[in-house]
Amino acid sequence: MPCYLSVRIAALSVPCALVVLLAGCASPPPPQPPERITVLHTNDHHGRFWRSRDGEHGLAARKTLVDAVRAEVQAQGGHVLLLDAGDVNTGTPESDQQQAEPDFRGMTLLRYDAMAVGNHEFDRSPAVQQRQRQDWSGFPWLSANVRRQGQPVFEPYRLFQLGRVRVAVLGLTTEDTARMGLAERYAGLAVEPAITIARQQVPDLRRQADVVIALTHLGHYADGRHGVSAPGDVELARAVPGIDLVVGGHTHSLVCMLQENQRNEAYQPAGTCAPDRQNGAWIMQAGDRGRFVGRADFTWRDGHFELQRYQLLPVNLKGGERIVEDPQALQLLQPFQQRAAEALAVPVGRTVGRFDGERASVRSQRTTLGLLIARVLQQAGRADLAVLSSGGIRASLPEGVVSQRDILSVLPFGNRVVVVSLSGRGDKDMETAARYFGLLDAAAEKSASGDHA
Repeated sequence: MPCYLSVRIAALSVPCALVVLLAGCASPPPPQPPERITVLHTNDHHGRFWRSRDGEHGLAARKTLVDAVRAEVQAQGGHVLLLDAGDVNTGTPESDQQQAEPDFRGMTLLRYDAMAVGNHEFDRSPAVQQRQRQDWSGFPWLSANVRRQGQPVFEPYRLFQLGRVRVAVLGLTTEDTARMGLAERYAGLAVEPAITIARQQVPDLRRQADVVIALTHLGHYADGRHGVSAPGDVELARAVPGIDLVVGGHTHSLVCMLQENQRNEAYQPAGTCAPDRQNGAWIMQAGDRGRFVGRADFTWRDGHFELQRYQLLPVNLKGGERIVEDPQALQLLQPFQQRAAEALAVPVGRTVGRFDGERASVRSQRTTLGLLIARVLQQAGRADLAVLSSGGIRASLPEGVVSQRDILSVLPFGNRVVVVSLSGRGDKDMETAARYFGLLDAAAEKSASGDHA
């Protein structure tokens, strides 16, 4: 600020008195330091509230990790936003039998700020979903494009004040939800195109907030190659300007890029991870089942939102550093685990040899478990041919005694067996069968990442 000298001649009793008034020289205010914002994120939890048989992941260890990051960031004057990108429901018998109550209560204990609505949030009845949202979740479920008669069913977005920065978090749900049994359980609901709704919402959010985050359950398809699946995060970022960050889920991907539009499919824990970058938006996703917590450290100053560091923090993975489970979380979750374990320990059979149901196997090749299930379906329906979605197989069948828990781990979705009769006359019947089982589109255009049901 410039400094001025003010001179005034005053007529006083003393002749020719000169009075000089000097105005203060004001210094410009010092520049404000940048606001530090850390976004922690998870996705596709799928019922893993408790540690696995190998002692991996679980909400108790996750709480210890999240609390440590919060304490570190807050000690440095920063702010933490904890987000989940959906599909909390369905995946382990212990969670499924209890309608995911321990999962939502555990996430509330971790103080999640918001969650995107995933397609598996519709696996339960509307009454159960209401309890999950209103009674067990201490955080909002966000989705701007799940609608009834044109109006959002869930809160479309939430605004957060982090120091001097106003952050808008917009929820979006995959359009594929509509063809996964939604109409049978939720009459009148529609999942409108996420890109269309985002184009309507983002300009308004930019007027309300300094930073816009899309919290999505759309999926990450490298270079936008989504095949028969609905468009994902890459397509969203390319089509809708004004999004600073996309925190995603649905494809269970570790989004670590080797170079532009090429994802590192061989990423190993503790390795360097570079998020995707499309149209000025960072795109992040942290795998599945709570094996990792994504950590993105940003600074914001004068309208610039800049990523300083990104990490995927492993949660008690084999061979890695052990995280002590939080006692408060254990006290909350252990009764749920014990109650379910007793009911699920009942033996129902025995196997000789291991039946492979690992995701990487069943979604790319024939496996012993896939053939076993197909033959069971064939016999149950007294059919000549059995077709099943490999996306419905969620675990391997161990060798030896098989418990009810094992069966429900392999097939958690409670699907129905449907028998279709065909005359077998000509190509028309084959086309009809292909369309019925959803094979025609899949044969024409294979999805870049497989079935993500």
